[in-house]
Amino acid sequence: MKLTYTGKQERLTPAQERKVQARLNRLSKILDRRGGKEGHVVLTTQRHLQKAEVTFRFYDHPLVAAGASSQQFDALLEALDKVEQQAVRLRSKWRDTKRAPESSPRVAGTPGAAAAPAARPAKAKPAKTAKPVRSKVSPSGKPMTAEEAMMAFDEKTDYLVFKDADSNRTSVLVRRRDGRVDLIEP
Repeated sequence: MKLTYTGKQERLTPAQERKVQARLNRLSKILDRRGGKEGHVVLTTQRHLQKAEVTFRFYDHPLVAAGASSQQFDALLEALDKVEQQAVRLRSKWRDTKRAPESSPRVAGTPGAAAAPAARPAKAKPAKTAKPVRSKVSPSGKPMTAEEAMMAFDEKTDYLVFKDADSNRTSVLVRRRDGRVDLIEP
């Protein structure tokens, strides 16, 4: 990892340089496992206060942190610590985000079934208590195939109960949170 310094820099002792390099190596593991990242450090002085501002790019996000202390080395370490915290937070947010594939929902168990309406965006819903819901069998009241039920399936509802024309049994179409549709047969 390479740092570019701007501003008046005090000479660091070899022990201090090793500490800065150790922090950069730790940060490099978080930012990019292959290494090769570049950072920019702006050093300023205001009376007896030394300031260091560190900037890195991570997944097209700028990571910027500032540190201030009476010693320039302490200010630099403080800024590197803050950048490391930001990188860990951003990486965990990026890693923990669920990404659903962009595919149209299909009826389970029926190959080549007609595609359903466009999938709703996958958003985390707060947990609700389960309540039983009474439903009439299919809105038209006549038996229908799974493909016909998919066409009658409304975007606003999460399930559809219908009488299967082939088996003369009650079946249920259920829309999952990821937008796909399952066919439940007894």
